[in-house]
Amino acid sequence: MAIKIEVPELGESVLEATVSRWLKKEGDFVNVGEVLVELETDKVNLEVGAKGAGVLQKIEAAEGEDVKVGDVLGTIDEKAGEEKVKSAKVEERVSDEAKEAEPAPETAKAQKMKEERDERSDGQQMERQAGPQVSPVAARLARDRNVDLNKIEGTGNEGRVTKADVESYLQAQEKAEEGERQLPAEGERQRAVSVALSDRREERTRMSRRRRTIAQRLLEASQTTAMLTTFNEIDMSAVIDIRKRHNEEFQKRHGVKLGFMSFFVKASISALRAFPQVNAEIDGEELVFKHYYDIGMAVGSSEGLVVPVIRDADRLSFAEIEQRIKDLVAKTEEGKLSIEDLRGGTFTITNGGVFGSLLSTPILNPPQAGIFGLHKVEERPIALNGQVVIRPMMYVALSYDHRIVDGREAVQFLVHIKQVLEDPAWMLVG
Repeated sequence: MAIKIEVPELGESVLEATVSRWLKKEGDFVNVGEVLVELETDKVNLEVGAKGAGVLQKIEAAEGEDVKVGDVLGTIDEKAGEEKVKSAKVEERVSDEAKEAEPAPETAKAQKMKEERDERSDGQQMERQAGPQVSPVAARLARDRNVDLNKIEGTGNEGRVTKADVESYLQAQEKAEEGERQLPAEGERQRAVSVALSDRREERTRMSRRRRTIAQRLLEASQTTAMLTTFNEIDMSAVIDIRKRHNEEFQKRHGVKLGFMSFFVKASISALRAFPQVNAEIDGEELVFKHYYDIGMAVGSSEGLVVPVIRDADRLSFAEIEQRIKDLVAKTEEGKLSIEDLRGGTFTITNGGVFGSLLSTPILNPPQAGIFGLHKVEERPIALNGQVVIRPMMYVALSYDHRIVDGREAVQFLVHIKQVLEDPAWMLVG
């Protein structure tokens, strides 16, 4: 009976995947639940296991091939698996019986006598053949190391080849081979220099499904939305002061550091409540206003940008937000994000400051209407109460869909966040 290996459900709005790699090859025996193949989607990588034990009969979808939900990846021959198991059991039984029939092992003394007889026999055999005279020990060493004794000049009595002669020959061979590896021929050196001077290499690699999806969604965002960006700057003095005064106690109590991100999440939710258009989306000819706050956190990874979601962030404390961020970053680095971690999202925060970005224009994450961009904190001179002072400043940006959000609301949105973060007491009374 053939068992089909099919592409499973991939999650919300995910219809296609790419075969990343097969962990088994045709003819391999597999057990129930054993991982056979990895699939790459635009969000996460999935492992597909065997639904039954047997032999992997055929691979239908090769590595790099795009597949859809329900497509057949390969087949498992259940009957062949049963026969293989039976055969293995028979072989195991025969092996056990053979072990039982084996004679008792020779004593150490008998074994040593046998080896001495073999050495004498080896030496006598080699002396009977045409060629140099060889000691028994040298003969055995030469045979074990595949050495041609005719190439060795003996130093023993009457030109007899000794063990020391064979060892000297082997050492000389090893040094010669090492020299050849370290000193290439003159022609090879010239060729290497020529290649280095004229090297204009190009390398082509297939785009991963995640990278292809990122490219598609970024292009979609620029073509299907009326995207604009507005900017502001925030004096981070108050937030930095709170962190300095309370971080140690916060970490002891909650087991996580008090970072900037929890402040920005809280401030964003406050602004989203004040300007609900930024937390909305377009569905056909309708506007969908969302009165819940699933905040996406853009995280860079080796495979591309992913946006795991802090669900119901408005109901979480500072410590719970920091813990959730820590967990999501760890899962991203380990490649363990689930579809549920990435599902939905009503508004996104992206922090280019961790990479040193001073100012940038974030691109929308459709169908969301807004994305909030953070940048690095940098001490700059500003005018304050008629004086020039140095303050830790951060540029912030809001990219928004102008079809939903007007410029006035976008500007006021950032002003609201600025006010909350420059006077964090607003978080208590807002």
